[in-house]
Parts: sequence; C-alpha cells; structure tokens
Amino acid sequence: MIGNETFRGELRQRMSGAILFDEPAGRHTLIGVGGGIDALLFPEDEGELTNVIGYLRRRQVPFLPVGNWTNLIVRDGGFRGALVSLARLRDLRLRDEGKGNVLLLAGAGCPLSELVSLAMREALTGMEFCAGIPGSVGGAIRMNAGAYGGEIKDIVESANLLDASGGIRAAARDKLPFAYRTLDLPAETIIIGAAIRLRRGETEKIAGRVREIIGMRKEKHPLEFRNAGSVFKNPRDCPAGRLIEEAGLKGIRIGDAQVSEKHANFIVNRGHATAADILRLVALIQQRVLEKTGRTLETEVKIIGEP
Repeated sequence: MIGNETFRGELRQRMSGAILFDEPAGRHTLIGVGGGIDALLFPEDEGELTNVIGYLRRRQVPFLPVGNWTNLIVRDGGFRGALVSLARLRDLRLRDEGKGNVLLLAGAGCPLSELVSLAMREALTGMEFCAGIPGSVGGAIRMNAGAYGGEIKDIVESANLLDASGGIRAAARDKLPFAYRTLDLPAETIIIGAAIRLRRGETEKIAGRVREIIGMRKEKHPLEFRNAGSVFKNPRDCPAGRLIEEAGLKGIRIGDAQVSEKHANFIVNRGHATAADILRLVALIQQRVLEKTGRTLETEVKIIGEP
C-alpha cells in the first residue's frame, strides 16, 4: 500500500514534517545496519503525530514509533510499514514544585543528554545516572533505561501517552508497570512526553558525578565503534558481559560484526556489518552461553523488520 502514489499523497497532506520513502534504516540506526523502510515519518508536534497515527490505523498500515535509534536493529529486509520518529517532540521546561522539588517536563524526542545538561546547569539532582546514555526520553521510559545504580522508573513522575483510541492521557508513576528494562504498555500506546521528578542539589557534586560516570563509560564501553548499546539484559545475579566472556566469546567476529574486546555485552560494527551478521552473532552467543552455563540470555536491543 505504501508504494501507492495515492496513499503517499494522502500521507503528505496530513503532515508538514518530513516523510522519507524507501529510506535505508542503516542511515539512522546507531549501529548502522538495516534495509529499506517503506515510510519514515517526522511529525512536527503532538497534533500532527495524533493525526498521522490515526490515519495509519484507519488504513491498517503497520507502524512503530522510534526515538534516537540507539537500541534498535532493523533486519536487512527492511520494515514493511511506517516508522514514526518522535525526534521533533522536543519541548523541555522546568516547573518548580516547592520544597526543593522540581519537575522537568520533556517531550519524548528530547535526548537524555539535554536533560542531564539542563539538570547540571540548574543544580538539580536525580539525572546523573543518565549521563552518557545516547537515548531519548520516550525510548528511555519504554525501556526503563538504567545504569550506575539508577533507573528511569526512579525519577518518572508521570508519562503522557497516546493510546489506541487516539486520546492523550497522563499516567501517574503508580500506573506505569515498570520492570527490568521494560515498561509493559499496550503495543499501540506511544509515549509522547514525561514529567521527571528532580531535587535541588549542589552544582559541583552533580557535575562531579556526571563527569565520573562519563569517564567510566569511556573506559568500559566501545564508543569508538558503532553499536546498539547493551545487547542482552543482565540476569539477576550476574552481568551478561561476564557470562559471554566466560564462554570464550570476547572478540569473536562474524563478518564485520564483533563482540567487543572492551565489553562483551556490546556488539560493534567494524565497518560494513549487516544486520544478518549481527543477528547470527547474537544467536551464537545465546547458544554458547546456554551450553556453558545453562542460562538463556534475553536480548535488550529491539529487533524489527524482515529477514
């Protein structure tokens, strides 16, 4: 359907934002792989997002929201349907709640780095663990992103959700079913923004902690290569990277996809990896770790598209 010029024309009429047809995913995913996307949409605001999502639903076109493409692998066959980028939803402001409490109100497309920088400038504490995470607000909430002793669920006050009926509602923290590296929302629910609860603190302590975390990331993570972040969720009692290393897989390579020699829970693109290379490596890791330890590693990265 998306190849039909009538449909494409109707889609253009509903959006002022950019629309890219037959767009290679590898131009957008952080790890640099993926085949053609039938349609990649960039709604300019919440109203345009609501309008175009309603249209896609009425026409029964498969769609998925995307953020900063950081933990996403698109298979080499591409994605049949529409990927809807939330990158333009970047409103960001503060609301003082009194008694040292401040809400940071952010659109889903705001990079976490912008929130961390704003919190540092305003001497607000609570965001430090997000330093260096290359994601956006919407994706971080959907994945319950976390590191260095913190998780998004610890600081979210509420989330603004676009549901399957086309309505927008605010869901308080106690109505958000967070779990380890996930938020269990209905499949067609889209996170369009959030209120983040922070506290007033001391500028130097906050900045010092941010510098410390960024330093640890540079030391431990393979930032010199394209990657999709942590590939596997950590089992409860042992880091996934340790299990992979103990299985003798650190540095192993399929094509240009390689288990990082710096951190075994990262797969890096050494230059010209394909999604197939990466996914064969994912399967090999799961098989070897299961054989050696009896443990099943569950992927943290999101994998979509056609083989």
